[in-house]
Amino acid sequence: MSSPLEKPQIIAHVQKSVNYTLFDCKWIPSSAKFVCLGNLARGSGIMQIYEIQHGEAKLIREIEKPKPLKCGTFGASSLQQRYLATGDFGGNLNVWDLEAADTPVYSVKGHKEIINCIDGVGGLGIGEGAPEIVTGSRDGTVKVWDTRQKDTPVANMEPAEGENKRDCWAVAFGNAYNQEERVVCAGYDNGDIKLFDLRNMSLRWETNIRNGVCSLEFDRKDIIMNKLVATSLEGKFHVYDLRTQHPTKGFASVTEKALKSTIWQVRHLPQNRDIFMTTGGAGSLHLWKYEYPAQRTKKDSDGVDMGVAGTVSLLQNVTLSTQPISSIDWSPDKKGLCVSTAFDQTVRVLIVTKLNKL
Repeated sequence: MSSPLEKPQIIAHVQKSVNYTLFDCKWIPSSAKFVCLGNLARGSGIMQIYEIQHGEAKLIREIEKPKPLKCGTFGASSLQQRYLATGDFGGNLNVWDLEAADTPVYSVKGHKEIINCIDGVGGLGIGEGAPEIVTGSRDGTVKVWDTRQKDTPVANMEPAEGENKRDCWAVAFGNAYNQEERVVCAGYDNGDIKLFDLRNMSLRWETNIRNGVCSLEFDRKDIIMNKLVATSLEGKFHVYDLRTQHPTKGFASVTEKALKSTIWQVRHLPQNRDIFMTTGGAGSLHLWKYEYPAQRTKKDSDGVDMGVAGTVSLLQNVTLSTQPISSIDWSPDKKGLCVSTAFDQTVRVLIVTKLNKL
């Protein structure tokens, strides 16, 4: 048994109280700055940019917007431009130059209702192919956007005629390892998880985890699909091994009951794809490690390949707040540095130590 001193520690480095509801936070790539998105009490949206200076988070810019800002991504931007794409309560997708964020550089009324979730790919030197943004909404649709194309999405995944529309809570890009291949995974309030193949515009796989899907993330966007983590409303998360898809059984998975409360988000460590953090409804963070099995595939009784799931172990956990932690983002540049937001109206910059030993 390793001693507790060898385990990673999660240390709250900076805490900052704000006067609005925090929904999302993102590190600005190649900088010591991060951006927070949220909702002011008067019903408008707010974007704040902070810079870490001498162990403090210094507010350097604050921009108010007409609609509350729910989610954001830099994933479709170049490292030079570092444009932030946001989804708001009015169903608008906007792309901002944070140096001049009065008017968006791209804007579309993407959805009829709130955009709950967003992801980007093809930017920041991560993932092959065109820069694209995916949005998921309460209106039941998942849409993929190329900002070079005005007003219309390049893909629209919506319920078929007569099907109930489900609230989409989570979206993620993956499999972007060459110019042609790309998938979008979407999670819904009824527990549906759908994997859409964007190359041939088909539904590649679907499952249901019997509980609202709060967050989804591939361990890497820019490799042949390897693993996917899905978190749920009831405190469970599922890790799917995506290397082997069985014709009837789909992907092998391992399920972990982490908490009694909702797991709001999952984020993989950029520098090690087998380490990930989950954020909890009771104000906690849990740091996990995935271990692969000795053999990732086996033959079923008919000789068809099927996947074998690995195991998950808890490395560390910490309770930071009495309120849910709504978002977390690892620094792409400094290993172990992360920023989180919680519904106690506090932004926290955290340092996770001893990650190199894992």
